[in-house]
Amino acid sequence: MNTSTTAFALPQQRDLFYNGQWHKPLGGYAHTKNPATQDDLGAVAQANAQDVDLAVRAAHEAFKSWRKVLPAERARTMRRLAQKVRDHAAEFAWLDSLNCGNPISEMQRDAIGAADQIDYYAGLVHELKGDTLPMGDKVVNYSAREPLGVVARIVAYNHPLMFLASKLAPVVAAGNTVIMKPPVQAPLSAYRLAQLVSETFPPGVISFLSGDRECGEALVAHPLVRKVALVGSTATGVSILKASAEKVIPVALELGGKNPLIICPDADLDKAVQGVINGMNFTWAGQSCGSTSRCFVHRSLYEQVLQKLPGRIAQQHRCGLPTDPETTMGCLISEPQFNKVMDLIESAHSQGARLVCGGGRPDDPALAKGWFVQPTVFADVTPEMRLFQEEAFGPVLAVIPWDDEENLLKNVNALDYGLTASIWTTDLNRAHRLAASIESGFIWINYVSAHFIGAEFGGYKKSGLGREEGLSELLSYTQTKNIHVSLT
Repeated sequence: MNTSTTAFALPQQRDLFYNGQWHKPLGGYAHTKNPATQDDLGAVAQANAQDVDLAVRAAHEAFKSWRKVLPAERARTMRRLAQKVRDHAAEFAWLDSLNCGNPISEMQRDAIGAADQIDYYAGLVHELKGDTLPMGDKVVNYSAREPLGVVARIVAYNHPLMFLASKLAPVVAAGNTVIMKPPVQAPLSAYRLAQLVSETFPPGVISFLSGDRECGEALVAHPLVRKVALVGSTATGVSILKASAEKVIPVALELGGKNPLIICPDADLDKAVQGVINGMNFTWAGQSCGSTSRCFVHRSLYEQVLQKLPGRIAQQHRCGLPTDPETTMGCLISEPQFNKVMDLIESAHSQGARLVCGGGRPDDPALAKGWFVQPTVFADVTPEMRLFQEEAFGPVLAVIPWDDEENLLKNVNALDYGLTASIWTTDLNRAHRLAASIESGFIWINYVSAHFIGAEFGGYKKSGLGREEGLSELLSYTQTKNIHVSLT
C-alpha cells in the first residue's frame, strides 16, 4: 500500500490565534500524532485558563465594532473566506487525513461542504429581521434582533476542518465574535484555517484556541462568553450544561446517537442493504454521531440481509492508510477509542450476539501500528445487550429482527438517544406512520446519511439541544429587544 505523495507541508505556525495575531501559549505545548501510523506530527499549542482569558477579552473588544459592520459587508467577508477554503480544499483534506485518520478523498468533500455552509449563512444575513406590532395611533412598537457577544464553539475530531469552518459561519453572520476550540486529537487544520482567517476577517472576530480540558472548561466558565456550542459526546454536553447554568447562558449541543435503520417487509431489498452500509459511515470507521448503528430488519428479510452484507461491505470498504486516495475506510482516532470499540465487540460476543463479519484488526501489516478495526456486523442483537444500548462511535453494526410495528417502535425509541433514523419501505402510508412515531430529530426515508443545505439538523432527548445548519441556527445567535415608542 503506497501513501500518496503531496506538495503540501504541515503548518509551521502552531500557536494560539486571537486578536488577529499568533500568541505563544502560556499553557505550553503537547504533541499530536497520526492515528494510522503513530508518527509524531509535531508540537501543538495548549491554551490554559489565562490564555483563554486573553483571547476572550480580545474577542469582546472586537465584538464592539464587528456588530456594527453592515450585513452586506459581513456577507462579503464570509464569501471571501469560503472561496479560500475551496481553493485550499486539497490541502485541508491532506491535513485532516493525517491527523484524524479519515480517507483523504472524503476529507476534500468536507472542505467543499464547509465552504458551502459559509456561503449559505452569508446569504441569510438580511434575514435577521425584527417585527412591528400594531398598537394604534401615535404608538410604534417594534422588535430588533441583536447579536449575543462572544461565542465559544467546541468541535469534535471526526470532521475537524468541516466543523471548524462551517460552525463559525452562523455566529459571525449574526454579528457575534467566535472562539473556535479544535479537537484536541486533531488540531492541525485549525492552524491552517486561522491563516486564511487572518487574511480575511478583522482582528479578533474569529479566534482559534487549541487545548485540552482546561481550555474548554475555561471557555465555558468565562463571564464574557455569552453562548457555548458543542459538537461532541453526551457526557461532555451534560458538563457544559451544568457549568452554563451558573451563568444562565444559552447552550447548543449536537451530541451522540444510537440511531435506528428500519427495513420493512416491502422494502427494495437491494437498495435497503446498500442503505445499511452507507448509514454506518464505514468511511469514517463509524465515527459519526448520525450513524445508523442499530439495524432493525423485518424477519421475512432478515437472513437475506445478513447474507448480502458481508460481500457488499468487502467490495466497498477496505481499511487503508488515510492519505492513500484508494482508501475507502480510515482508522479510529486514538488508542482509548480503539479499546472502547474492542471492548464493545467483546461484550457482543459474551452476551450471545452472532458475528457476521469483521470483529478485529485488518490483516494488512502496513496497518499494524494504527487504530484500525474491520467493518463489523453482529446479528441477533437483543435490547439487553450493550451493543444495542451504547454508542460505539466505531464500525460496529447491530442487526435486530422485528415482527410487529408496535414492538418495533418500542425498541427503536427505548434509548435516551434520538438523533437520526432511516426507514426503508415502498409503502407511503407506512413511511409516514413510522416517521411520525420515531423519537428522532432527523429522519430519512429510502435514503440515509446525508445532510442538506438549509435542512435543520439536531436531536431529541440526550442527542442534543437546538438545531443546526438552517435559519433557526442563525437566529439562535441573536437576542430580541422590544422597543415601544409613544409619539405623543
